[in-house]
Amino acid sequence: MENLTVTIIQENLHWENTEANLALFSEKIKFLKEKTDLIILPEMFTTGFSMNAEVLAEEEQGKTLAWLQDTAQKHDIAITGSVIIKEEGKYYNRLFFVYPDRHYLVYDKKHLFTLAKEKHTFSAGNNRLIVEYKGWTICPLVCYDLRFPVWARNTEDFDLLLYVANWPKKRIEAWDALLKARAIENMCYVAGVNRVGFDGKNHEYSGHSVVCDMLGKQLSTLKNDVVFSETLKLNKSQLIETRKRFAFLNDRDSFTLT
Repeated sequence: MENLTVTIIQENLHWENTEANLALFSEKIKFLKEKTDLIILPEMFTTGFSMNAEVLAEEEQGKTLAWLQDTAQKHDIAITGSVIIKEEGKYYNRLFFVYPDRHYLVYDKKHLFTLAKEKHTFSAGNNRLIVEYKGWTICPLVCYDLRFPVWARNTEDFDLLLYVANWPKKRIEAWDALLKARAIENMCYVAGVNRVGFDGKNHEYSGHSVVCDMLGKQLSTLKNDVVFSETLKLNKSQLIETRKRFAFLNDRDSFTLT
């Protein structure tokens, strides 16, 4: 049973500066000390959480997707993070999941952050993405999606639930609690990658990027308010054995989203 090695990268993003952020992550990835299968970047990793979509948005086949594809191919990894994308006159907070062979899948953020008036600029996605990679089933979501457990419910028996985020320091207790809850209730590994520092609106971010196992146990070294990366190996056999021993998913409720 193949394990999955995951790298989380917590960074202080350059505000609304795509070139600087791509250079930043290129250097960070270049000097990773351990071999990895999957790199997880924050939400809007090229710009920070900006509503200036008219200026910052790229077409899907833009420089950031090309960078993701080049990076994935060069390092023989999968890589994921979200970007501001313009499509048919609408803007999306779009997550890309890019494979080592440059193939990619997309997920448009479903729950738009009302408090920041995200829905006044961006259009919401309607479809959840389920990714198959190296024998693992992965469900990638974006930031505010974390507050909505029905959207994250493990109806496909996915192995890893991941969140890319720009989650502010003033509500970080909710981030910590909800990531652990999503792991426990869905009996899966959970990875949450947040940013640090201040953005162009003077909102502060404290990181708390984390990886938890299927019982909610923290596997990563929690580092707050600092730039860091960490690589962890997720054990598929342990996941399967734990689900057999505690067969809680067998009792989950059936429902249909409308």
